[in-house]
Amino acid sequence: MPTRRPAAVPPPPKRPANALALAVLGLLLEQPMHPHAMVGALRERGMDAAFKLTTGSLYDTVRALVRDGWIEVDGTEQAGNRPVRTVYRHTAAGRDGFTDWLDELIREPAPEYPRFLSAVAYLGALGRPRAAEALRERAAALRERIAQGAEAYRAAREEHGVPRLFVIEAEYAAALAQAELEWLERTAAEIEQGTLAWPEGDGR
Repeated sequence: MPTRRPAAVPPPPKRPANALALAVLGLLLEQPMHPHAMVGALRERGMDAAFKLTTGSLYDTVRALVRDGWIEVDGTEQAGNRPVRTVYRHTAAGRDGFTDWLDELIREPAPEYPRFLSAVAYLGALGRPRAAEALRERAAALRERIAQGAEAYRAAREEHGVPRLFVIEAEYAAALAQAELEWLERTAAEIEQGTLAWPEGDGR
């Protein structure tokens, strides 16, 4: 008898280049959904703070995920007189590819290059008063953002009943923001008190 060849394993889908795609795949891991509902869910959970979210950008992302084999049409639905909406779900390869990608992202710290990190490397160029003022202004804006994030998290959990695990990224973001706020305030105080060494003749 001829030897049966093992079935070829399809290659994993090409990984998207943007964080919005990761968020869409995460939502579809919970349940099939149409793009309009995706936008609402992402905003409700405050995830639009992590990336640019518009209806157009989300539809573009969904089309790219369909094209590259991550997701597929699950059917359509219509509520009342609203337009018919296309519902999407993971493909088998897309689900496996997503969990593999997610596992890698969580396990392996990758270098990131935020603008603030690049700018703060040259803090001394501002001179003491201006540097302290800039840090204090950033701290005030960050404090307001933390308060807004806390309110969005409370509303998601208490008013909409979103499980904690589905908004746990908001806790992580809040912890990062709080750590940055503490650093900003501590460093501004050191500058103002003169305990942070400054280049000679550059204390403007």
